Amino acid sequence: MNPLLARLHPYPFERLRALTRDIVPNPELKPIGLGIGEPRHPTPKLIQQALVDNLKGLASYPATAGDPALRQAIVDWLTRRYGVVLDPATQVLPVNGSREALFAIAQTVVDPTQPGATVVCPNPFYQIYEGAALLAGARTAFANSDPGRNFAPDWDAVPEATWARTQLVYVCSPGNPTGAVMPLSEWQKLFDLSDRHGFVIASDECYSEIYFRDVPPLGSLEAAAQLGRTDFRRLVAFTSLSKRSNVPGMRSGFVAGDAAVLKPFLLYRTYHGSAMSPTVQRASIAAWSDEQHVIDNRELYRRKFQQVAPLLAQVLDVSLPDAGFYLWADVSRIAPEGGDVAFARGLLAQYNVAVLPGSLLARESNGSNPGAGRIRMALVAEVDECLEAARRIVAYARSLHPSPVSIP
Repeated sequence: MNPLLARLHPYPFERLRALTRDIVPNPELKPIGLGIGEPRHPTPKLIQQALVDNLKGLASYPATAGDPALRQAIVDWLTRRYGVVLDPATQVLPVNGSREALFAIAQTVVDPTQPGATVVCPNPFYQIYEGAALLAGARTAFANSDPGRNFAPDWDAVPEATWARTQLVYVCSPGNPTGAVMPLSEWQKLFDLSDRHGFVIASDECYSEIYFRDVPPLGSLEAAAQLGRTDFRRLVAFTSLSKRSNVPGMRSGFVAGDAAVLKPFLLYRTYHGSAMSPTVQRASIAAWSDEQHVIDNRELYRRKFQQVAPLLAQVLDVSLPDAGFYLWADVSRIAPEGGDVAFARGLLAQYNVAVLPGSLLARESNGSNPGAGRIRMALVAEVDECLEAARRIVAYARSLHPSPVSIP
C-alpha cells in the first residue's frame, strides 16, 4: 500500500461520528442536521431539462479538455462576473466538481523530490487541501485565521523559511467555515510572496455566489487583473456549480487561470481519467449561461440568514458572514468542559441537532487550534427547519448559561 495513506487524518465527519457514537439523541425531537454543507434547495428546472435533452451524450467518450462551447460559456461567465478576459482554449478547464480538481492540482504542482516541499493551507480549512498535499509527498504548514481581521488567514505569521520551501498555497475565499472574503490588500501580499518564492496559488471559490452584502465577493482572477497581473501567473481559480446552482450531484465546475499551470494539469487529468460527461457538459452550459436562478437562490439564503442569525445572536457570539452558507459561532463562553466538542455532543443528545465542532476543521498550529471553541452550522435546509434548529440551540445555550451572555 502507498505509505503516504498513513499520513491522512480521518475526515471531520468520521471524527464526529466516533465522538458521538455513544449518544442517543432525544427521540421526542425530529433530527436536524446542520453539520454537512450539502445544498438542499431545489435544482433549477432549466438544468434538469438540459440533462434530459442531452442524454444522447452518454453514448460518447468525452474529451478531458471539454467541449469548446462549455469552455466559452465559462469564459463568458467569468467576464460578466469578474470583468476578466481569458482564452477558452488555454486558460479554462472543466472539472468534475471543485473537490477532485483541488486534490488533483497538488499532484500536478508538487515536486516531492525537493527538500522540505511544503503546501500552505488556511486554518481552519477544507480537509481536501491537507490530504492532497500529503498524498503528493509534501508537508503542510498553516496560516491561522485571525478573528481580529474578520478571520482572514494571517499570512504574516508564516515564517520566511516556510515560504522558501512552499510550492503550493490553498486559499478559500469566501472561506469555509468562516465566510470571510479576502480583500485586495491580502491578495497583493500573497501575489508578492508568490513572485518571491515561485509557488502556485490555488484559490477555492465555490461559495462566491452566496453573499449578503451589496458588492459581490472579490475573486482571485479579479484581484489579479486589478493589480495588473493579467497573465494570472502562478494563479488558478476553482469554482463549482454545486452551491451556485444547487447541483451537488452533477459534479461540475471549472479551473481557470495561468495557461502555464493548466497545460500540465490537463496532461495529468488526461491520464487520471477525469473527463466530464457530455450530458453534464450541456447542462453546465445551461447553468453558467443563466443568472436568474442564482439571484433567486441567493435571495433564499439571504432571507434565511436574516431570520436565523439574530435569533442565535441572543445567546451565541455569532454574526452574519461575508458570504457562504455557514455560521461560525463562538461557544467558548458557554460551552461545558470539553469546549466545542462537548457543546456539539450535548446539543445532539438533548435537542437532536447536529453541528460540527470547529476544532475538527482545524489543526494545532503556533500553539493553538483556531477552530477550538467554535461550531460550524450549515444553513442549507429550508427556512422553517433552520429556524427550528435555531430555537433548539437557543434553548440549549440558555440551559448552559441562564444569564444573558455579554457579547461585544
